[in-house]
Amino acid sequence: MHKPISYIRLFAIISCCFFFLATNARAEQVVVYSARIEQLIKPMFDAFTRETGIQVKFTTDKEGALLARLKAEGRRTPADVLITVDAGNLWEAARAGLLKSISSPILESNIPAHLRDPRGQWFGLSVRARTLVYNTQKVKPSELSTYEDLADPKWKGRLCLRTSKKVYNQSLVAMMIAEHGEAETERIVKGWVANLATEPLSDDTKALEFVAAGRCDVTVINTYYFGRLMEANPALPLAIFWPNQNNGGVHVNISGAGVTQYSKNERSAIKLLEFLSSDKAQNLFADINMEYPANPQIQPSETVSAWGVFKQNQMNVVKAGELQTTAVKLMDRAGYR
Repeated sequence: MHKPISYIRLFAIISCCFFFLATNARAEQVVVYSARIEQLIKPMFDAFTRETGIQVKFTTDKEGALLARLKAEGRRTPADVLITVDAGNLWEAARAGLLKSISSPILESNIPAHLRDPRGQWFGLSVRARTLVYNTQKVKPSELSTYEDLADPKWKGRLCLRTSKKVYNQSLVAMMIAEHGEAETERIVKGWVANLATEPLSDDTKALEFVAAGRCDVTVINTYYFGRLMEANPALPLAIFWPNQNNGGVHVNISGAGVTQYSKNERSAIKLLEFLSSDKAQNLFADINMEYPANPQIQPSETVSAWGVFKQNQMNVVKAGELQTTAVKLMDRAGYR
């Protein structure tokens, strides 16, 4: 005859089962802190859940607020993944110890080396090109060549720029420091300032509107701002020019993601990043905001493809973070506000 199971033993078995089920349930959810708005990320998360069964819970906020929240929460954070824009912000998160190094052959295969952290702490998921846009009624493409050439006196009173307070131009200048050195970059930025047609503007859209209205002839913007404006008003006399095609290439930056240092669901978090780098998600990630897929095997949307093919600068975008403080100080010295 079998001996009856004691109540204590039965309780222990049931408790173990509940613990296993609870642990498994937690493992099937990924918590994301995202600086990208809901309409840009939810379609991808829904597709990921349909494919894997793993639920995605997300919170959206400004990048600064999310980094501050991760620092304050420390080991108690529920977040498994951080998504944000600009390599400078991702670098800062890694420097602050908020992201962990991961190893994923899938991510390393899908994302080119210059668009990911050398230590595997973050990976680019979409590419934003910072390029030139000009007024087609006032500028011939043959007049344009490089970012550096915008410091030439021939552009005096013809250049518009977004404020230096935004990370996009800080990253551009940081990458230029890595390429040219601090002294030469400062000379270039001082030339830009001397050529401004107006005080630096609040955002890229405003700069494009000034060019379209003839208040300046050329500006430097992220391409998706051009796409949005031209979609709303295709008759505007604006066109993209890809600079530096005979040397370094067009400055690119990323939106990207990393696994948080204290993730409770690292395996599922890595699965999410791998999915976001795949052909199933890359167009979802890039197309909605008129960006370029980070995975070079994936073609951009028809609208973005129509802007033409260009050579990217192959310098690792980590430099945008490493040299950002130096860039900010340089811009201040050059009078670029």
